[in-house]
Amino acid sequence: MLQTAQRTGKPKTKKATPPHERFLEAFRWMLLARTVEEKLVSLYRGGLITGGVYIGKGQEAVSVACGLFLQKNDIFAPLIRDQAGRFAFGEPLVDVTRTYLGSRLGPMRGRDGNIHRGRPRDNQLAMISHLGAMVSVTVGALMAKRFRGEKNFVGLACIGEGGMQAGAFHEGMNIAAVEQVPLVVVATNNHYAYSTPNDREFACDDLVDRAIGYGFEGYSLDGTDLSACLDVIGGAVKRARAGRPPQLVVAEVLRLSGHGEHDDASYVPEEVKRQPFARDCLKVAEQTIIDLNLLDAETLAAWRKEAATQVDEAIATAQKEAAPEGGKEDWSAISTRELADQINDE
Repeated sequence: MLQTAQRTGKPKTKKATPPHERFLEAFRWMLLARTVEEKLVSLYRGGLITGGVYIGKGQEAVSVACGLFLQKNDIFAPLIRDQAGRFAFGEPLVDVTRTYLGSRLGPMRGRDGNIHRGRPRDNQLAMISHLGAMVSVTVGALMAKRFRGEKNFVGLACIGEGGMQAGAFHEGMNIAAVEQVPLVVVATNNHYAYSTPNDREFACDDLVDRAIGYGFEGYSLDGTDLSACLDVIGGAVKRARAGRPPQLVVAEVLRLSGHGEHDDASYVPEEVKRQPFARDCLKVAEQTIIDLNLLDAETLAAWRKEAATQVDEAIATAQKEAAPEGGKEDWSAISTRELADQINDE
């Protein structure tokens, strides 16, 4: 009888000795994500960004592992706190700054809020604000690839523990298991769905317990440990690609900022901030680098300086570019205005 699900308990945290072979590569993407998001926060507070700013501080280790192991033909569905994963999957830094600063040359051409950008032609899906829907969209994209006869692909959809409570999420998980698509769902439990704490979101002891009910294989991990994130999420991608059942990975962290920069997160008790899952994954990764002598202090400093330079250049580029003029832009949802007009004429 085919085993359709596998559950693992939370593994005991182990020191990375040595860490994952892609540890330093992942750390650099994390550092770039943290650098650009801190700059975006500064611009937002200075009144230079219209719309919201939502950052992934504290979740970069989980995020980077989501993007790092995907191949060009794979499907990636990141969410608002997945800048590190977006970078690892190939999103250009200038796309980020152009979107937030309203450049007409950005991927959204100056439209929409800052967080819904995507590169569908490059298999990075644009985020839907009803977050649970991204699982269904990813499943649909995977089934389309299967219908076209494509081979050797997987899809990875990110979700938060709040989005896991939405009806669309459950529907997507069910059809993924029924159709046995090569799907990895990485759920980041950051303990708050906006201001709603875990005990008002779900009643199970651990969200990974749901995996076996869906027909998924389930794994949980310490989302503050970069090496564990790389091992577990990388392993889930490998298993999905090899034809195993869909994979659910649940990572435990604390969101180290508000829901967005408009939110001061005053609802988070100090006691929660002292929990092991509240560690800053970037600082933990850097301490691992120091403890294991993976890099010297000069190289770390150079990496920080390089990240800051790249961010400053990308911001300067976007600031020089024109904003869209609504009356002149072709914002047709169907490829081009000419094509849209042709369809309407029919």
